Amino acid sequence: MPFTISFFVSAMAFPTFVVLLCQVAVFLSLCVVGEGRYSIFRRFKEAQDTKQGSPFEEQWFTQKLDHFNGADTRVWKQRYFINEVFYRPGGPVFLMIGGEGPANPAWMEDGTWLTYAEKLGALCLMLEHRFYGKSHPTVDLSTDNLRFLSSRQALADLAHFRTMIAEARGLTDRKWVAFGGSYPGSLAAWFRLKYPHLVHASVATSAPVYATVNFPEYLEVVWRSLASENTECPLLVKKASDDLVERLKDPRTYGNITKDFNLCSKLQIQTDMDSAYFLETLAGNFMNVVQYNKDNRGFEGVTGTNITIKVLCSVMTDSSLGDPYARYAAVARLMMETTSMKCLDTSFSKYVSDMTNTSWDGPAPIAGRQWVYQTCAEFGFYQSTDSPNQPFAGFPLVYFLKQCTNFYNISAEQVAEAVTQSNEYYGAYDIRSSRIVFPNGSIDPWHALGVTQDISADLPAIFIKGEQK
Repeated sequence: MPFTISFFVSAMAFPTFVVLLCQVAVFLSLCVVGEGRYSIFRRFKEAQDTKQGSPFEEQWFTQKLDHFNGADTRVWKQRYFINEVFYRPGGPVFLMIGGEGPANPAWMEDGTWLTYAEKLGALCLMLEHRFYGKSHPTVDLSTDNLRFLSSRQALADLAHFRTMIAEARGLTDRKWVAFGGSYPGSLAAWFRLKYPHLVHASVATSAPVYATVNFPEYLEVVWRSLASENTECPLLVKKASDDLVERLKDPRTYGNITKDFNLCSKLQIQTDMDSAYFLETLAGNFMNVVQYNKDNRGFEGVTGTNITIKVLCSVMTDSSLGDPYARYAAVARLMMETTSMKCLDTSFSKYVSDMTNTSWDGPAPIAGRQWVYQTCAEFGFYQSTDSPNQPFAGFPLVYFLKQCTNFYNISAEQVAEAVTQSNEYYGAYDIRSSRIVFPNGSIDPWHALGVTQDISADLPAIFIKGEQK
């Protein structure tokens, strides 16, 4: 299919736009833009937020603290990056939206969006999300300060940034295109929805647009994705998980379990939360690999991208390693070796201590406290084991909701109300807009909350079945 560039230079018929943007979207669905997702309460797959020798220096934009209170005049510095290498006068502006992690300047040098920027003569910008990376609107991460962290404030950040940069650089009449993957994919769609006068089009890759408190479908997709490699694989994972749950009922097994999974300290199970945290941590090995399977993020400095669904299933079907429980433990050790972890910390009490530390340099996983707050205050997305059609056990919805209360004093009822409000505000699956492309893949569990069928002719979905070779 020929590549059309005239659209951005002059008025262009929408079908031609769809051809162009769909080409962009298909490629971006293989290499998801935006940040790695902190998958609710699992460890964040850490990526470096700086790239050695990067010629694109961080820059700072004066941003409003509260866009919805005119009496509040407080401001702060928001980090952004710019690549002008490919820009030609009259060209479009590509805006990469940062998400729930540090903005990585590697994206200013790599990624398919730059291929299209070169062809179209686009100026490329990337704006870091408030409260993530180095963009610190407040002195700490207290719950009172986190009230300024929301998707609505983030969209207003984008709008103000777009307006002021356009005025300063003479880009007001240029066509702006927003890019995002995962949560930033949702923001890309919502930016076009809520500020159509500021952004001409959006590519919303792997974007969960439907907020839901309980999201057991995530693990159902994990089952299907594992089965797509080997039909026995998820069955063996389930046997191993069920076996582990039974062993946890007998404290005499804790010493062996500690050795089998190379835990940092002897396993302590005193409450249901201790058990759920331990089981979710181990399930996270499979959840992370399925979610990021062959996603081409190596240039970001992410470790473990060589571990794929195929690798996991090859371990789980290797009878020479022992029974399914032993193979499950082998997967855990493999993941630790791959990420250079000396041991696995599964202490729930330590996790609570880390997540309630409100300093910017606290011990919680990168952006952990911030993103979990957003799930409690806006989206839910809790990947529970409440469905029978998935391979794990032991971390039900209540396990996640209790953490909202423990970390932020947000009750289960408040979470439910917040989720309802988010869907009312953004429209959930029923987005009423235009010129937004929604790429998703069947392997990615988040497609269950995304747009996988065309909403209309000018809100097309691209659904890629199976993994990309």
